[in-house]
Amino acid sequence: MLEREEQEVVQIARDAGRILMEVYATDFSVQYKGNADPVTTADKRANEHIVHALRRLYPADGVVAEETADTSDAQKIGRCWYVDPLDGTKEFIAKNGEFSVMIGLSIDGRAKLGVVYQPVTDRLYRGVVGRGAVLELEGRQDALLVSEIENPSELGLVVSRSHRAPSTERLMQELKIQKERSSGSVGLKVGLIATREADLYVHVSDRSSAWDACGPDAILHAAGGRFTDLAGNPFVYGGTDMRNVRGILACNAKAFEKVLPVVAEIGRSAGLI
Repeated sequence: MLEREEQEVVQIARDAGRILMEVYATDFSVQYKGNADPVTTADKRANEHIVHALRRLYPADGVVAEETADTSDAQKIGRCWYVDPLDGTKEFIAKNGEFSVMIGLSIDGRAKLGVVYQPVTDRLYRGVVGRGAVLELEGRQDALLVSEIENPSELGLVVSRSHRAPSTERLMQELKIQKERSSGSVGLKVGLIATREADLYVHVSDRSSAWDACGPDAILHAAGGRFTDLAGNPFVYGGTDMRNVRGILACNAKAFEKVLPVVAEIGRSAGLI
């Protein structure tokens, strides 16, 4: 049931978080991998630490990480770790605290274990599919279970802080959603759904990758939620293309079937499905 892996990866994530905080406290420089795609020393140092630790502990497993150029391990059959050492780099640069370390384990293409750690608040979300999800905070370990809100108009929507998409207004209008909040990091958004502080997150874009999804996917499923592409298909990890080309839909299970038709139509209009 992946108990050993969960314990060890929690420690790896916490150690990586300390690396991030060391850089966060300095006047660090920012580089760009591409248009509007920043990277810092923190991304690279945390990436190196996590990848080294995973390869040492699990030499037979694949490891795919955002700041590691070689993603060929994703083509292996069996177990593969997906690592985002700093999810929310724009928030890290803005120093608003809304960034996280994300580590996920896929087995035969499906997310099974996830850890998301927000070092600024010391909030750690962890989950194993089939065994449940937990929030570790202030010395407590609280079981996580998504809300049971079924009426779309009563859902709380969480959106990206750094790039609010035009599709958000359409989504809110068609579902008659009244409650909205912003957050950085896919993992932290999913954490809000798992703690019932939100109920729905929709990413209408192909600009996210497998390492943005695997950890949050496992946590949300472990907490009783749904994590799919915009057409409602579960994520399958592996292959040569790391992009989530059909976007992301994260939702509580009760409202999922009512939300999906609207989300899918928005996805079609955006040319994603």
